[in-house]
Amino acid sequence: MIVVPLIEIFIQSVYRDGELQLAAPFRTLADAELFKVLLGSIWLGICVIAGTTVLALPLAWVMVNTRLARWRWLDIVFLIPFMTPPYIGSMGWILFMQKNGYLEQLVPGLGSITPAFFTFGGMVMIMSLHLFPFLYLLLRGALERIGGSLEEAGAVLGAPFMYRFRRIIAPLLLSAYGMGAMLIFVKTIAEFGTPVTFGKRIGYEVMTSEIHKYISSWPIDFGKATSLASVLLTACLLIWYAQSVLSRRFTYSLVGGKGIRRSSLHSQGRWTWIYVIFVALLLLLSIGVPYFSIIAASTMKLRGVGLAWNNFTLDYYKELLTWGSTSMRALMNSVLLSLAASTIAVILGTWFAIVIGRSRTRIERTTDLFSLLPNTVPGIVMVVGLILLWNSPWMPIPLYNTYGMVILTYVILFLPYTVQYVKSAYGQIDPSLFQAGQVFGGKPQYVFRRVLLPLIVPGMLAGWMMTFTIASRELVGSLLILPPSVQTSATYIFAQFEQGQVSLGMAMAVVSVGLTTVMLVIIESLGSKRKWNA
Repeated sequence: MIVVPLIEIFIQSVYRDGELQLAAPFRTLADAELFKVLLGSIWLGICVIAGTTVLALPLAWVMVNTRLARWRWLDIVFLIPFMTPPYIGSMGWILFMQKNGYLEQLVPGLGSITPAFFTFGGMVMIMSLHLFPFLYLLLRGALERIGGSLEEAGAVLGAPFMYRFRRIIAPLLLSAYGMGAMLIFVKTIAEFGTPVTFGKRIGYEVMTSEIHKYISSWPIDFGKATSLASVLLTACLLIWYAQSVLSRRFTYSLVGGKGIRRSSLHSQGRWTWIYVIFVALLLLLSIGVPYFSIIAASTMKLRGVGLAWNNFTLDYYKELLTWGSTSMRALMNSVLLSLAASTIAVILGTWFAIVIGRSRTRIERTTDLFSLLPNTVPGIVMVVGLILLWNSPWMPIPLYNTYGMVILTYVILFLPYTVQYVKSAYGQIDPSLFQAGQVFGGKPQYVFRRVLLPLIVPGMLAGWMMTFTIASRELVGSLLILPPSVQTSATYIFAQFEQGQVSLGMAMAVVSVGLTTVMLVIIESLGSKRKWNA
C-alpha cells in the first residue's frame, strides 16, 4: 500500500508510449518553464529556512534564557500555527492584506503596503509563520540540553554575548538546526495549500502546484506529472537521508554531574518588555491576523460594507449547519471519512509498532522505514502514486473513484503518526512486565490484553486523534481522490474561496477547526482524568 505506489511513479515516469525511456524525466525538466518551476521551488525552500530561522531562533533563546521561560503555556499556543491547515492560514492573510481588506479598513494609512505583500516575499512570510513552531521546538530542546553553565564560564572569562553565541552556543546548536532546516526545506517544497492559494494569486508556480495542474486540468498529462513527482520524491528522499546521516554523526552529549539549568545572565528585568513585545508580535502575526480574518469574513452580511457592527450576522453558520445542505453534507463526509480512516490507521499502526518493536534487526528497521515513508514523501506525490496503482487496468479491486479509495488514501498518508505514537509508548514498557505475565501462566493473548494493551492505549489514542484531526482538514488528497460531486470540508472551503463565496468558506473553516479543537480538549481531559485516577 505504501511502497508499490511510489514504484509506480518511477515506472510511469520512464515508461512512455509503450516503450522504456529512461531519459524522459530529464527531457521534462529540460523544458525551460518546468526547470524554472524546479528552481523556484528550491529557492522558496531556502528562503523559508531563512524566514523560520529569523523567527524561531530568537524565540527559542527567549523562552529558555529569560523570565518568559516560566510561561510554559506559550509552548502550546505556539503550536496553533503549525496545527492550522496552511490553505486556511493563507486565505486569512489574503483577506487581511488584499485591496480594501481588513488591514486597510482598520488602518487606512497602511493600504499602500498591499502591493508589496502580494509578492514572493509575502509568500515566504506566510509559510515561515506556519512552519516556525517546528524549528522552534527543536532549537528550544537543544538550548535546554546545553544549559547555562558553559555560557556563564565564557562570561567569567570576559567574552561578550556575540562572541559567546558564536563560539559556544552556535556550534552546539548546529546539529539540531541542521536537522530542523532540512525538514523545513522538505515541508516547504512539498507544501500544496499555500502555493495553490497565495502562490496562484501572485503567479508563483512550484512543483506541487504544477503536478496538480497536469493531473486535474485538461489536457491531462500523467507523463509530465509523474516526471515532476519522481524528481520531487527523489529530492525529498535525498534530504531525509542527509538528515539521518547528520543526526547519527554530528550529535553531541554534554557530560556533567550537576544537572542542567538555564543561564542567569539574561534574566535582567530591563529587557523583559522587549522580549514580551517580540513574543506578542509573533503571536499576533502567526495566530491573530489569520484567525481574525477568518472569523470576521464568516460573520459579514455584505463584504462590500466591511467591518461594521451592523454588518454582523450568523446566517452563514445557520446555513452551514442546516441539515441536508451541501455544506452540512461536506462536513459530515469529512467527519465520517476521518473517523473510518483514523480507526483503521490506529489498528494498522499498532500492529506495525508491535511488530517493529524496538527495531533490533535489519528487517524490523526496514519495516519501520517503510511505515514512515508517507511522512517523508510529499502528499501530492503519494496521492499520484495511489491514483496510478488503483486505476491500473490490471488492478482486480475496483476501489478507485469510491469512498474506500478516500479512506485508503487518508490511512496511508497519516499512518506514520499512529506508528510513532504507539511505538513511543511501547518503547517505554519494561520487557520484564511481559516476562512476569508469562511466568504466572498468562498466554500471549492474555498478556497482550491485560498488560500490553492498557499501557499503549494513551499512544493509540494520541495517534487516533492526530490522524482524525489532520484527515478532517486534508486538501490535496481530497481534491484528487474524491468521487464526482462529493465534497469534504477542505474541498468545500477551497471551492467557496475560489468561487467568491468567502463567508461560507470561512464559516466552514471556523466550524472544522473548532470541531477538531473541541475533540482534542475532550481527549486531553479524558487522558488527564485517567492519569489522575491511576
